Order: sequence, then C-alpha cells, then structure tokens
Amino acid sequence: MAPWGDAKLFFCILFITCCCTVTLAQVPMDCCLSVKNQTISQRLVANYHRQASGQGCTLAATILVTRSDFKLCVPAGEPWVFNVMKHVDSLRKHCKKVKYQGIRCTGVKPE
Repeated sequence: MAPWGDAKLFFCILFITCCCTVTLAQVPMDCCLSVKNQTISQRLVANYHRQASGQGCTLAATILVTRSDFKLCVPAGEPWVFNVMKHVDSLRKHCKKVKYQGIRCTGVKPE
C-alpha cells in the first residue's frame, strides 16, 4: 500500500508544479514590428489599440482594426491617426447608444 500512496503524492506534486509553471509563464503579445505612415479612411476603421514601447513591444504604434478585423500598424503620433481615433471614439459612443444596431456599427464590438 505504501508504493501506491507514494505514486499519488508524486502525481499531486507534479500537478501542482505544472499549474504553477503555467500561471507564472509570460503571456505572448502580438506586437507591430514596423509601421506604415499611409492615411487610411476613417470609414474603414472600427477600433484601435495603442502599443507602447517598453511594455513587451519595442515600437510605439497605434493598431487600427478595420471593420473586416484586419490589424494595421500606423505611427502613434501622426495628426491623421488622432483624427481616426477621435472618429472611432465617437463611433463607439453612437453604436453603444443604438445598441450596436445599423450599418454604421458594422464591425464595431461592444467594450
């Protein structure tokens, strides 16, 4: 009976070790490796995210997400990027008010 008890203890310790290893592992990030400073129509963009350098990524960028869920990396500090971000913010506000119904809210996901 002692060998079976040792096996249970071994598997218990192995299970706990695996759980701790998984929770302590770093979460992989999807980073922009380069940016393209090409103007994009506001109508195509449904969302955006900011990528800060030094927080897992080496490049500061803005990630524009199109209505078709394509991700485009653009420079963070460009004036046209700020205009697109303002447009997306007002679009989100409008879509939240109308409960994400209507053609204007296509591709806009609830926060």
